[in-house]
Amino acid sequence: MGRAESLEGKMSTQDPSDLWSRSDGEAELLQDLGWYHGNLTRHAAEALLLSNGCDGSYLLRDSNERTGLYSLSVRAKDSVKHFHVEYTGYSFKFGFNEFSSLKDFVKHFANQPLIGSETGTLIVLKHPYPRKVEEPSIYESVRVHTAMQTGRTENDLVPTAPSLGTKEGYLTKQGGLVKTWKMRWFTLHRNELKYFKDQMSPEPIRSLDLTECSAVQFDYSQERVNCFCLVFPFRTFYLCAKTGVEADEWIKILRWKLSQIRKQLDQGEGTIRSRSFIFK
Repeated sequence: MGRAESLEGKMSTQDPSDLWSRSDGEAELLQDLGWYHGNLTRHAAEALLLSNGCDGSYLLRDSNERTGLYSLSVRAKDSVKHFHVEYTGYSFKFGFNEFSSLKDFVKHFANQPLIGSETGTLIVLKHPYPRKVEEPSIYESVRVHTAMQTGRTENDLVPTAPSLGTKEGYLTKQGGLVKTWKMRWFTLHRNELKYFKDQMSPEPIRSLDLTECSAVQFDYSQERVNCFCLVFPFRTFYLCAKTGVEADEWIKILRWKLSQIRKQLDQGEGTIRSRSFIFK
């Protein structure tokens, strides 16, 4: 019996979560696939991709419908789409394509395929979302703590899942054309840094995409204290906090965001390079 026949026999008798085919024909754990999240729920997948992913981020997880059925969850702008991936016992089916092994399935995704959903949305799969993500060890100090008497009990408290790496507060910003300094309300959520005229303003003055930011660092060029800057290709933004501690907190969380963005981009580029090497 040849190696291909032997491998086909193994695949037809074992669950796909137990093994997948490597180029040398040896068994490899599906758990070793960095963007396979096991029994992650649909809700949790959406929370992860919306909070920390970007357009084109995707992950593979078990479907809760039946054994042998998987779900590919993909972020498309501000929503998450879910697609079925089926294991038939000897192949993996995704859309109109069928793959004899999970290795071929992964190679397909390394080429950044285009998906068209039933709603007409076109999605390019760019960034595999890793199963293991570092969390920032950054905490803010409590300055005011009081209990407001609302009459509610613990049964009225609904658990929520806040997104990782969020921050908000007032910073003083230098203008672009006119170099005056004005107090603005800043919010950091996902990969966006927005600033508003004040905390009550419904619409931001501007939104900055941190995927375009190259550096965040302390700045000593301005005649002010507790300043730092964000470097973009089109402009460097100068910001000042009230205290050095607050400036340090902003710098730490922004640098952590940039490191996570670079990790996602590096992982995506590494997948593409591996795909190119195979066909050289």
